[in-house]
Amino acid sequence: MNNEDTDNICQSDEDVIASILGGATDDFEIILKRYERYVFTIVIKHMPYEMCQEVAHEVFIKIYYSLGSFKGKTPFKHFVATIAVRCCYDYWRGHYRSMEAPMSSLTQEHSHWCDSIIAEESLEIFKRQQCTKEAREVLRWALNAMSAEERIVLTLTHLEGLSISEAAELLGWSAINVKVRAHRARTKLRKQIIKLISIKDKDGDKK
Repeated sequence: MNNEDTDNICQSDEDVIASILGGATDDFEIILKRYERYVFTIVIKHMPYEMCQEVAHEVFIKIYYSLGSFKGKTPFKHFVATIAVRCCYDYWRGHYRSMEAPMSSLTQEHSHWCDSIIAEESLEIFKRQQCTKEAREVLRWALNAMSAEERIVLTLTHLEGLSISEAAELLGWSAINVKVRAHRARTKLRKQIIKLISIKDKDGDKK
């Protein structure tokens, strides 16, 4: 590690931002290196993998042009997270298309997984099993049938486990708005999974 890298680590976010706003625009590279992994971690929770790089790039563009609005009342990391989540939401608002994944590839394992979800009173099982192949495929299908608002609030409150107030702050919505949308999204998700089982059962009956 050279002296320049050591100096960059020692600089606070506020000092780096002041330097950028003062005209040293190349110092934004410090912000980029400091937060690129953090931003990608947020984006990958909301976006298809193949879109993550593009959306993460958009996040840093917005961070750069929003530096003047950072007042330091909250940690800069929270400022970054807010922009990242809103970029994901903006993506779904602008590119969202209601699509249903083909059911022909739905296996018995998918059906068993859906049955276990429906038997649960909460979505805790999603948090425990969303890394499994069946869970990812079923969840992607269900989320594609939702609006951008439903998708983002469900991901934040149920899959990431944020509180209503935390999600509201990131999205810039009122807490009651988040609470209502989260309840509706959860209900809709459950209905979509039931629908998925119904489609599979009908396909099975035809065979």
